[in-house]
Parts: sequence; C-alpha cells; structure tokens
Amino acid sequence: QQQQKQTEATEQTQDSANAAPESAVVDPECLIKHPLQHTWTLWYLELDRSKTWAESMNKVTSFSTVEDFWSLYNHIRGPSEIKVGGDYMLFKSHIRPMWEDEANNRGGRWTLNSSKHSSDKFWLDTVLCLIGEAFEYSDEICGAIVNVRQKIDKISIWTANSQNREAVMNIGKTFRDRLGIRQQINYQNHKDTMVKSGSTTKATYTL
Repeated sequence: QQQQKQTEATEQTQDSANAAPESAVVDPECLIKHPLQHTWTLWYLELDRSKTWAESMNKVTSFSTVEDFWSLYNHIRGPSEIKVGGDYMLFKSHIRPMWEDEANNRGGRWTLNSSKHSSDKFWLDTVLCLIGEAFEYSDEICGAIVNVRQKIDKISIWTANSQNREAVMNIGKTFRDRLGIRQQINYQNHKDTMVKSGSTTKATYTL
C-alpha cells in the first residue's frame, strides 16, 4: 500500500510541476515536497572515442523528491532528442552505472527493445517505476539505462543479484505489466555480458 501511494504521488505531481502560479500568495502546503524512498542520480553518456567509457560518463544531477524529479524531467531532452550512441542512466545515488560497481557485479539486466517512437514513453514509465517503488523487490533494483541506437533503442533495468530468481522474475513481470508490452524480454547476467557482446549473450531468464 505504501509503494502504491508513493507511485501515485510521483505520477500525480507532474501537473503541479508544470502549472504556473496563479497569484503571488503561495499556499504553504504547496511548498511541501514529497520525498522519495531513495536518492537517485541521472547520468548521461555521449560516446567519445578519444575517452574511455568511464570518462565519457557525465553526472547530470541527483534528486530525492517527486518535485525535483519533475523539475529535472521537464528541462532535459528525451531519448528521442539525444545523439545516436548516447545513453541515459538512472541509478540509486550510491551505485555507479557500470558492471564493476560492487552493487552491480553479481547482478544482471532485463532488456526491452524499443522502437524509436516509443522510447520516450517507455523510458519515462520505467523511471516512474523505479522512483515510485513500483517493484515488490525494490531493494534488488540498482537502476535503469536507455541506449539510443541507430534503428532500435534498448531500455534495461539492472538488478543486484542474478541468482535471486524469484526477485528477478517478479521484477521482469512488473516491468512488462507497467509498460503494457507483450513482446519478449530477456535477462542477461552481467558476467556473461562482459565476456560476449550483449547481442550474443545467452539469456538467463526470459519472459
């Protein structure tokens, strides 16, 4: 029930973030921000062959309230507007968006292939699931990434422990249900992906 309230507050506050003040007198209740369960950090990666992957990562900002999220979201470009080869990465603030991070190195990711015209919606829905604590096993959630590519974009949710099958499958089902998709999604272990490219790595789980 608490998770449901958090998700509803996250989604409903968008209107108030967009609305212009009607008068100079502000209701004190309007100044009260709705805290999120976790602090989240948004990263942006723009591929630069002269830099290492880690050097190409740019920390955009961190936020810990519903209002601060919508303020950020309303002032940045969506996936459809960033350069091909770029990534947005949203992770809990103590986790760096890389396989080598201690929080990620035993985990894996659910990946959805998205058509270009659907990426903005699917990415926003995914982000709202994360910050709104829509997952039963929210402690297993590390973050999410959208990879903007030439033909097909990829949206993935990273989890902490690939061996926790119950949690991984529950997260995958919630991911599909919340986005309202029917297509198959695959879960890959990070350690397998390190050895092979993502396209050739065998799926550990499938939904």
